[in-house]
Amino acid sequence: MLAQQQKLQFSAFSGLYALIVPKDNLLRKISELIDFAFIYEELLDKYCLNNGRMAESPVRMFKYLLLKTIYTISDVDVVERSMYDMSFKYFLDMSPEEAVINPSSLTKFRKLRLKDADLLNLLIGKTVSLAIEKDIIKSRSIIVDATHSLSRSNPYSALEVLRERSKLLRKAVYSIDEDMKGRMPEKNASGELADELAYCKELEKLIESDQALCLIPAVKQKLNLLKEIVEDTQENYTLSKDRDARTGHKSVDSKFFGYKTHLAMTEERIITAAVVTSGEKGDGPELPILLKISQDNGIQVDTVIGDSAYSGKENLKLKDKSDQNINIVAKLNPSITQGFRKDEDRFDYNKAADMFVCPAGHIAIRKARQGEKNVGKNQVDTYYFDVEKCKICSLKDSCYKTGAKTKSYSVSIKSSLHKGQMAFQQTEYYREKASHRYKIEAKNSELKNVHGYGRAISNGITNMQMQGALAIFTVNLKRILKLTT
Repeated sequence: MLAQQQKLQFSAFSGLYALIVPKDNLLRKISELIDFAFIYEELLDKYCLNNGRMAESPVRMFKYLLLKTIYTISDVDVVERSMYDMSFKYFLDMSPEEAVINPSSLTKFRKLRLKDADLLNLLIGKTVSLAIEKDIIKSRSIIVDATHSLSRSNPYSALEVLRERSKLLRKAVYSIDEDMKGRMPEKNASGELADELAYCKELEKLIESDQALCLIPAVKQKLNLLKEIVEDTQENYTLSKDRDARTGHKSVDSKFFGYKTHLAMTEERIITAAVVTSGEKGDGPELPILLKISQDNGIQVDTVIGDSAYSGKENLKLKDKSDQNINIVAKLNPSITQGFRKDEDRFDYNKAADMFVCPAGHIAIRKARQGEKNVGKNQVDTYYFDVEKCKICSLKDSCYKTGAKTKSYSVSIKSSLHKGQMAFQQTEYYREKASHRYKIEAKNSELKNVHGYGRAISNGITNMQMQGALAIFTVNLKRILKLTT
């Protein structure tokens, strides 16, 4: 059962907040900036309104998740900190003496209440409308890029994840008390997951037996993270299975297993749209949907700023559409700005590696250009793939001819195809707009390094979207606060 629980809790001790929580406190400023009642309205149909036990306010539960993202801490730590941190209690609309929730309630809230909610578009749309309301957004340009997030289950097996977390815990303990080295349980030398689980439990038991040590924040946070991994491993027995994640390429020699988040952002550094895909997807094909979401959120766009991955033929056509007339400030690349090519919807260009990726996610190993470089004649770039991989590929029936010694993919290059765009690249307007592209790189860095977006905290693309929604909501609120003060 759910009641209107987002109302302020009145208490004889509420006056403490005015004394203890400073006016410039981040959480106080966020509370004053935005009304979180929209969360209650969005999730109302997820609750029974007239039957069952009284549920915790969805607004408060959402705020718990937001605190996790702002401070990059675990479920256990965010609940515990809300016991004594008055700024947390103020943000959560709790009276100073009010009891906190059980950490397990956050897991249930994510799975039962947020499972089918389009949280990503809801939260981005809310912050964009807030920025427009406060007259922050002056530009008519969006900057686009994609950032990658590693899957929770990769590149380590469950055994390796447990070893890494136990190592970090031991390191935190030794920084406090080096004498603990002699008391530590013997490390697991076998390759068995069950033995490593037993070792981690023994390590947990030892640390928890020292009450003074396990209450030190640096140790306690590492201990709680290890506990979460142990619990998850016991439930699923492996952390190496993430069915939605895929292998993507950052360069010829560098790859990752996980997801991509495709972002659009104004020159004022307000994120206006985001799309989460598996890691192998190309950047360029996501531009039209990023543009549409940004426009649906109220952003007027006449220019798109991006790298060469966005200079594909279909994106450049936005300039000629009467209802769009969008300038594409993206450097031309002959590998992706050619005319018709076979299977163009199946082979994706990877800008960092300057290679094409086949439908199975394998990147080309070399390329060669053929034909004379003369006006009026077409040249061809041919990309060669590792034929040994093709022989055992699950998609070989539709892609590889049995017995072939090579597998290649050719792209024709027409020298006169993009004269208009080449001329546009020489203009002062193009150069001025291109100078803003660095801003989205800095935003990607903030998401990853400050708010933990470099790695997924749960398996599955739905959970990745939820993580992205909270991270982007956080950085947008912080940016709005900075621009309004």
